[in-house]
Amino acid sequence: MEKKNEAYKTIGEVAKIVGLINKKSGILSTHTIRFWEKEFNQIKPKILAGKRRYYSNEDIRVIKLIKHLLKEKGMTIKGVKLMLNESKTKILDDSLDNSVNSSLQKKVDFKKKLKNISKIIRELKSIKNG
Repeated sequence: MEKKNEAYKTIGEVAKIVGLINKKSGILSTHTIRFWEKEFNQIKPKILAGKRRYYSNEDIRVIKLIKHLLKEKGMTIKGVKLMLNESKTKILDDSLDNSVNSSLQKKVDFKKKLKNISKIIRELKSIKNG
């Protein structure tokens, strides 16, 4: 019998859905999800009798986003935490991906401007001391 899409999923089912599978052994990487639970307070599974974890669709969306940002975009855990805390929505879609890229681009632009200002200050000092 197949579960309804709205039903809570076990940690093994989530690992399959998200694609957290060890490529060499083929074993599900459920430990990664448990680690992310500790690192990201946005993941809040229901823990029922027997200490089994059950994840909602919202939890799965957040886990997909975290995996995408960490594994595919190469962000750090600290960076992903900042992004999730700044973000009002946690929907994994193109608009969020664009906002991620836009945010990173703004940081790169700011660093370039800061370097230019520093260069101008050095040039002004050299002219003054000239």
